[in-house]
Amino acid sequence: MAVTPTAVEAVRMPNLDQTRELTLWRLRWQVRLTWAGLWAERLARAFWPVWVVALLVYAVPALGLAERLPQVWFTGLAAAAAVLAAGFAARGLRGFRAPRRTEALARLDATLPGRPLAALADTQAIGATDPASAEVWAAHVARMATRAAAARAPAPDPGLNRRDPYALRYVALHLALLALIFGSAGRMAGIAGLGPQGANALAAGPVWEGWVRPPPYTGKPTLYLNDITAEALELPQGSRVVLRFYGEPGALGLSETVSDAPLPQEATALGAEFTIARHGRIEITGPNGRGWDVGVLRDRPPSVAVAAPPERESDGRMKLPFTASDDFGVVAGQALIALDLPAVDRRYGLAAEPEPRAPIALDLPLPYSGNRTEIAETLLDDLSKHPFANLPVQIRLTAQDAPGQTGDSAPLSTALPGKRFFDPLAAAVAEARRDILWTVANGPRAAQVLRAVTHLPEGFVRNERAFLRLRVAIRQLESPLTPEARDTLAEELWEIAILLEQGDLASALERLKRAQDRLDEAMKNGASDSEIAELMQELRDALDNYMRQLAEEAERDPDQQMSDMQGMQMSGNQLQELLDKLQELMEQGRMAEAQELMEMLRQLMENMQVTQGPGGQGGQGQGRMRDLADTLREQQGLSDEAFNELQGGQQPGAQGQGPQGEQGQPGEGQAGRQPGQGEGVEGAEGDGGGRDLADRQRDLRNRLRALGQSELPGDGTERGQSGRRALDQAQRSMEGAEQALRDGDLPRALDRQAEAMEALRQGLRDFGEALAEEQRQQGGQGPGERFGNADPSGRRDPLGRQPGQMGRIGTDERMLQGEDPYRRALDLLQELRRRSGDLGRSEEERDYLRRLLDQF
Repeated sequence: MAVTPTAVEAVRMPNLDQTRELTLWRLRWQVRLTWAGLWAERLARAFWPVWVVALLVYAVPALGLAERLPQVWFTGLAAAAAVLAAGFAARGLRGFRAPRRTEALARLDATLPGRPLAALADTQAIGATDPASAEVWAAHVARMATRAAAARAPAPDPGLNRRDPYALRYVALHLALLALIFGSAGRMAGIAGLGPQGANALAAGPVWEGWVRPPPYTGKPTLYLNDITAEALELPQGSRVVLRFYGEPGALGLSETVSDAPLPQEATALGAEFTIARHGRIEITGPNGRGWDVGVLRDRPPSVAVAAPPERESDGRMKLPFTASDDFGVVAGQALIALDLPAVDRRYGLAAEPEPRAPIALDLPLPYSGNRTEIAETLLDDLSKHPFANLPVQIRLTAQDAPGQTGDSAPLSTALPGKRFFDPLAAAVAEARRDILWTVANGPRAAQVLRAVTHLPEGFVRNERAFLRLRVAIRQLESPLTPEARDTLAEELWEIAILLEQGDLASALERLKRAQDRLDEAMKNGASDSEIAELMQELRDALDNYMRQLAEEAERDPDQQMSDMQGMQMSGNQLQELLDKLQELMEQGRMAEAQELMEMLRQLMENMQVTQGPGGQGGQGQGRMRDLADTLREQQGLSDEAFNELQGGQQPGAQGQGPQGEQGQPGEGQAGRQPGQGEGVEGAEGDGGGRDLADRQRDLRNRLRALGQSELPGDGTERGQSGRRALDQAQRSMEGAEQALRDGDLPRALDRQAEAMEALRQGLRDFGEALAEEQRQQGGQGPGERFGNADPSGRRDPLGRQPGQMGRIGTDERMLQGEDPYRRALDLLQELRRRSGDLGRSEEERDYLRRLLDQF
């Protein structure tokens, strides 16, 4: 039986309608959410100014801002807020249009591709009677229903950024949140009291309100006098009383005796404001009046005191513990340090009248946060460079509280801690600096003392650059000094003293000797425990550096043999025990025994010096190293001659014989020199006065240039390149010295020569390390140096151990006799971890331990 088109249409239409209705039913919540979003958008666009005004009206009184406004201002602002709210509401109602459901469907449909909801509402325009066309249309409707099922309500977009370009809505919301968190809802109830009272209040008669605001630094809250029924009050001094009278002017009056200047009766018709300064009474007269007897809680001045005498830190800083207290907290403090002139030992450079100097003013450290009513802190400051350092002073502490009251401590008479110098020459330079700062008239005397101290510098002055700078400073001291020039020279003398004390020693042995001398001087002068601990650490570091240098020197020359010097053998542990015993004796105050042990250690270190054995040529690289050493030595001779001419006032070239010529002794390493090496400058020295210093400086520079063009150790390596850069710097400095000598500028020539010598030393260090690295890579034989404390029966390292079979520095012997080495290694690792976490140790030590642990 054939199916007619009318029958097909009758069957298809109910199915399509059911599909549409089912789809819309499934999307009913998405449509409702979209519809609600449209309501929110249009309400926000129409009425956002209204809720901005409402939030501000809530925030202002809740934060207590309305209480600070005069009544006229408050009334005007309240009226303006009401007018603005009404106007914005009327404008919003006029422009508001309620959204319809069809608009919500259109909004939701616009978020989907192909607008499936609109497609579901369409009907087939043509071909509805065609079965094939009807099938296609049904498939289309099914596909659109599938797409519509994935619809999700879009987020509302009120578009307020364009309407509110200044973000006033966020300002109002922020203030409302602050009022909600930090404000008080109870203040809202007092809004009516700030304006005219209602009819009921007026019928009951005049009313009043009052507040007491304690000073902010007390941290006490504001009191509402209407809620206080007690007849007696205790209020902090300086509290502010605010009274407001409402009703017929003059119906209420005020009588008070707590302020400095009581207000007249006619001035209190509408209220009053005054500050509580003394005990007394506050009374409101008239209907519903009330009175209080006020007792004043007076703010006591702060107190401050020195908790312990000032101490000197190891680096010279002053450490002054102090305590301070106040009933409401200390806000500032200061330490005033003045010279105690009657207690000064007026001898030598201090015999003259001092120049007037203002006391030192230092701010006391206070906690950044927390309670400041009780403070226990420590003042740390470095006053070593101040003229009062190490002189008798009086220290007075001052503390201040919030009202401005001050409290002073009792004056403390003590010596102002400052840096101490244990090197004799450095101490003399520091004393000369103190003398010229005492008064500029001490300049000639200071120059005379320093010239006498440095008269024979050989073996006494170890730092050449510091010595040259000191001689220039002496010349400036002998000239008339202005206060400005004196201050500049004092800074220069301080740097010289630091350089002499700490030094920039290139030799590990010199550093070790300096550490021994400083520690010995500290024991004689009664140094503090912290200074002794610092000097002991310096000695340990210098000794470790020296032992490491011995090992490196042994590796650099594999042809040297161990000398047969007799002596006791000492291990590393025994050496460490010796240092521990030395520190223990000093801490116990047994200085005589400590000095004997120090002398034993000194002799031990002297016996450990490296001695040059036979066959020390060491190849071409070592020959170049000796040539560089000779160049450095001859540059030193030229510098000495230039300095002698500067002292004698001669012109360059007038002196023919340098220090080496006077001694007549060849330098170390010249005996084994190859023929033809280093003849240029020696020949120049032989000419005596026939050639001036500038020509000899030029010849020495040419010789150094020739050495730089030859093959040197470490060519192509980083160390070798660093050494060549140092030689280039030395050549430039020599050229500057030559030009200065020709110009007759001896001080500038001395500076350039000092720079050249420093660059040569740096080059020697770099080339030495490069040479040692080359020998290690070539697998050279064992150490060629011998140490005085080595075992005479065989070759040993500086700690008395047998060297390894491959001739390297170190040993193949078991370090742990009779112990499980793995267990011992684990114990050592645990001990390193424990010490690295010990906060009582210095940051440098813990950083070293952490780096050591990173390797394992």
